[in-house]
Amino acid sequence: MSPIVPNWHDLKIFLEVARCGTLGAAARRLKVDPSTLSRHISRLEETINAPIFERTNQGLHLTAGGHGLLEYVESMEASALALTEQLGDRPKEPSGTVRVGSMEGIASLYLAAEFQGFSALHPKIAIELVTTTQQMHVNRREADVFLSFFPMAGKSIDVVPLGSFPLHLYASPAYLSRHGHPCDLDDLPDHQFASYVDDLIQLDTVRWLNEIIPRPKLAFQSSSMIAQMFAAAAGAGIVMLPSFAKPERLGMIRLLNELVSVRRTIWMTVHRDLQYLPRIKAVTRFLEKTIGRDYPCQTDQTQPHPLV
Repeated sequence: MSPIVPNWHDLKIFLEVARCGTLGAAARRLKVDPSTLSRHISRLEETINAPIFERTNQGLHLTAGGHGLLEYVESMEASALALTEQLGDRPKEPSGTVRVGSMEGIASLYLAAEFQGFSALHPKIAIELVTTTQQMHVNRREADVFLSFFPMAGKSIDVVPLGSFPLHLYASPAYLSRHGHPCDLDDLPDHQFASYVDDLIQLDTVRWLNEIIPRPKLAFQSSSMIAQMFAAAAGAGIVMLPSFAKPERLGMIRLLNELVSVRRTIWMTVHRDLQYLPRIKAVTRFLEKTIGRDYPCQTDQTQPHPLV
């Protein structure tokens, strides 16, 4: 009996469809017609004599066999990428695009500026900085590197802590002149706060305010940490912010510094098969050095459960 040999082009299309979840989304990324993708998927299913997608009104969902096939194809893709870089022109310095995913606050208020220094060191590497309120899966190639406030779980990934940042309470002079300074934690129930919209929180690790006051009186809520910061700077209330946000730049005052002790660890996730590619390695080493310098790891790396 002849061995089953799937067409590599069919496998690449399967990989993109699996990541996108719908034929339409995959077709837009690949710039082809959805019917063309459907034919490739059907041919692949005929070749391996097994269904790989369950088709529903909400899109395509991998079957058990599809999940197994996805692991193999992702490994093939990673090996092909590594081989391409090894057999290329071997430039003296790494080049290419690296997609880094992270939460909005740390990406916008810290990483965006730090990557300007990286670009000076590695001008041939283009950084794509993607912000998200959810997990990004490096084993699905949603990002090459993912930074989070919790350790990711999954196959074929390496997860390491890079640093640990403190969070503090801040308020504007205008707010404090109206409501007074809290002298200790027992004063906090009498104050109003800016925080997240509770039912829109995707990651439990951002419920940091609740570690100081279980039921804060909320005057302003937003799914954006940056919006909370600017609202508090305008006098909306007290807000808890990571130190990397540097709210002092907006004239805000740190409160109860000796009494508030909240920290989060920054975890870096990289696909095991891609982490030694020169462009990926350049980014991960830069992040390790930069974050380790500014926010050294603490001994205790325990974290609250990441998902709501």
